Amino acid sequence: MTATTPTLRPARFGLLRERDFRLLWIGESASSLGSAVTGVALPLVAVTVLDASPFAVSVLSAAAWLPWLLIGLPAGAWVDRLSRRRVMLAADWVSMAAFLSVPVAALLDRLTTAHLVAVALVAGAAKVFFATAYRAYLPSLVDGPDLLEANAKLQGSEQVANLAGPGVAGLLAQAVSAIGGLVVDAVTFAVSALCLTRIRHREVIEPRPRRRLRTEIRYGMRTVLGDPLLRGNMFYGCVSNLGLTGYQSLLVVFLVGDLGLPAGATGLLLAATSAGGVLGAFAARPLAGRVGTARAVLLGKVALAPVGLLIAFADRGAGLVLFVGASIVIIAGIVAGNVVFSGFMQTYVPADLMGRVTTSVQVVNFGAIPLGALLAGALATAFGVRPALFAMLAVFALSGLILLLATPLGRLRDLPAGRMGE
Repeated sequence: MTATTPTLRPARFGLLRERDFRLLWIGESASSLGSAVTGVALPLVAVTVLDASPFAVSVLSAAAWLPWLLIGLPAGAWVDRLSRRRVMLAADWVSMAAFLSVPVAALLDRLTTAHLVAVALVAGAAKVFFATAYRAYLPSLVDGPDLLEANAKLQGSEQVANLAGPGVAGLLAQAVSAIGGLVVDAVTFAVSALCLTRIRHREVIEPRPRRRLRTEIRYGMRTVLGDPLLRGNMFYGCVSNLGLTGYQSLLVVFLVGDLGLPAGATGLLLAATSAGGVLGAFAARPLAGRVGTARAVLLGKVALAPVGLLIAFADRGAGLVLFVGASIVIIAGIVAGNVVFSGFMQTYVPADLMGRVTTSVQVVNFGAIPLGALLAGALATAFGVRPALFAMLAVFALSGLILLLATPLGRLRDLPAGRMGE
């Protein structure tokens, strides 16, 4: 099996000079900004408009992730049967309608917490279909050598959106209302749908025999489990998400409760750490070109992960440099590794399997998210926040051993080129 290094585009703006990719990028960037706004705006509506309890707010967060566990696997099989572009369009319109229902219900004085939970569930389900179809659609729009650049640009704009979204939500809540943030999110889905509609490229859906849904789901999972690179990355994602989610669930309690920082300073610090995602997205491509794609994945996901342990030793004043610096390093490493491995998967996995393979991996990865939060909470209750924070960061740091011991990555300079099995 041959290996490849990424080809660097000489053009100043690279893929952004190509109309169809530019439209996809604009739509995705707008949608990512809206989703980042919603992550703050939806809980704000619950608290400021409905006076919801902390438990109700936590249910909202859980509702956004629950669809991955409920429909993730069948969604992958459905996406592999259909036009990915049409699936993405349908998901955009469904999301837009869900978020617009909130201001309409508020105007009619019919808004309830149950309504917000339903919106979170519907939008989460649409996200499952959109994210799955988008990963399968991109290889048909962009040539294989350019997938690394495409993923870097898309994830870079997503990280910028994550950085700006909470601030935009806060400004909207102060200037208009928390509900205004959901209106903005609905508009971003309309922008995404409009951009998708204007893409000229038409994907070719290869005809294949229809099997029972259960059979197709099983085949997708068997494909992942049968390939050491895909299998190892899936289990790494599960364990690393367990540690990362646990660590992230304790951050606000650690900064405000243990270190005594005001809420405003806490928000600024958390926003500053998002810069690591932007750095990682834009560093991924030149890093892969210099050291090789396999080594870039190992550097981002394995070598830099132990730096995160320094976060547990942060303190007020100059000690906050440890928190910000270590957070930026590990986030940059995660995003850089994800950019490189995503581009590899889109050239490695056959197009008619991409939806099922993606959801098989994501269901296992995202299934660890609620467990990580519960585990971190239990550890913090038993031993204190700082020891629990260190324990979860240690789980994250050690998760990289899965990539070293259970995959051939350590023996490679570059990830394999061509389709799996060739």
